[in-house]
Amino acid sequence: MVPFRVHHIDHLVLRVQDMARSERFYVDVLGCEVARRRDELGLVHLRAGTSLIDLVAVDGPLGRPGGAAAAAQARNLDHLCLRIEPFDEAALTAHLARHGLAADGSAQPRFGADGVGPSIYLSDPDGNRVELKGAPAAGT
Repeated sequence: MVPFRVHHIDHLVLRVQDMARSERFYVDVLGCEVARRRDELGLVHLRAGTSLIDLVAVDGPLGRPGGAAAAAQARNLDHLCLRIEPFDEAALTAHLARHGLAADGSAQPRFGADGVGPSIYLSDPDGNRVELKGAPAAGT
């Protein structure tokens, strides 16, 4: 028997090549907020709802032990999914276009922690895939 219960994902750490570029993406495009900076470690903590996304510079003290930066054939992870509200595909597409970005295809129903709901995928500046997922349909 496990002596604890998982409540939620506390944080996720992404190794990035250009800290300023990645911070702009997560703040300006995805609406995260800078919670704390630790420049001596090459680390920025970003608030993403009740969780954190930590950005670590690949050439910084915390990033160097991870080896080479993420690339098309060597990702940091498969993808990160952010549950968003509201999910308005037209508004999301327009917002991404204003930032010179596009979704990887149209919205599709996908299963997640809350059930089946619409989602789209895009890529961050380092090629990490990000899924933006809406509320589940009733009864899923």
